[in-house]
Amino acid sequence: MHSALNLATPALLFPAISLLLLAYTNRFLGLASIIRNLYEEYRDSQDPKILRQIGNLRTRITLIKWMQFMGIASLFLCTVAMFQIYTGWQATGEVTFGASLLCMIASLAVSLLELVRSSDALNILLSDLQAEYDRRH
Repeated sequence: MHSALNLATPALLFPAISLLLLAYTNRFLGLASIIRNLYEEYRDSQDPKILRQIGNLRTRITLIKWMQFMGIASLFLCTVAMFQIYTGWQATGEVTFGASLLCMIASLAVSLLELVRSSDALNILLSDLQAEYDRRH
């Protein structure tokens, strides 16, 4: 049986969405710092290993942008749903809240993709270290 959505249900998502957006912002800032450092390092050394990371970093920046976009859309739609429920537009509020949940699912899915790309970037560094180790031993 489907129960009517009340104002408290969408409100439950606010802390989760806010924390998620904070985590996404921290990932973006961390990645921006890495990119700035790699840029300076490449200007000094012209190391081709740094160039190998560019495609991965570009993809990760794009993924983080979409994570943030979908997270913000989720928060926006959640807020709109609360307004609609508050003003008595129950059916519309339920549809809008459903859209908010879909945006959150999309945001989390993109976050998972970014996590995989992040692991790929670390594996590039580890393979370089392993190759260096193998040459020396």
